[in-house]
Amino acid sequence: MIVATLGPKGSNHMLVLRRYVEARGLADAQVKLFDDFPAAFAALVAGEVDRVLQCTAHFSHADCVGRYMHRAFPVDAFVAGSHPLALLARREVAAPRQVARQPATRYYTDLSSFAEEIDAPTTVAVAEGLLTGCFEAGICARQALDDHPDKLRLLEDLGPALDVWVLYGTEPLANDSPLLV
Repeated sequence: MIVATLGPKGSNHMLVLRRYVEARGLADAQVKLFDDFPAAFAALVAGEVDRVLQCTAHFSHADCVGRYMHRAFPVDAFVAGSHPLALLARREVAAPRQVARQPATRYYTDLSSFAEEIDAPTTVAVAEGLLTGCFEAGICARQALDDHPDKLRLLEDLGPALDVWVLYGTEPLANDSPLLV
């Protein structure tokens, strides 16, 4: 079985997929990472992957559900936490004016003190942008601070986000599935 989700390595999607594979006893499952969900769902309906895992909080979720209705079906759903998140800033920026965030994280804390909000595709991209100097502050995995305490500082600890996750396949659930209500 090939299960697709959003990359890159280190993303929340990859973290939760690893947990899912372990919890469901799918040790032989292969993982394929995509840059975006439209490409992952296209691969699913083309038969290139067997499943797609997507967080319902992801900004493309509604579009994918609509675009692939009657071709991609929810086959499992569960709740899982993300990497612990934090609002971080570059250590050398005393008063950050810009903040980067993945769109799903835009309401995780009050960002009104920042003059500019910048969309990033993933929290991994936010962390990378902080470390390369592209962003002054951002919401990303707290691990980035643990890995780079000399470059980053904590503005606010946010903890993990608890979200609903859906696994999609190309065959609908049987009428007697316990997931159907």
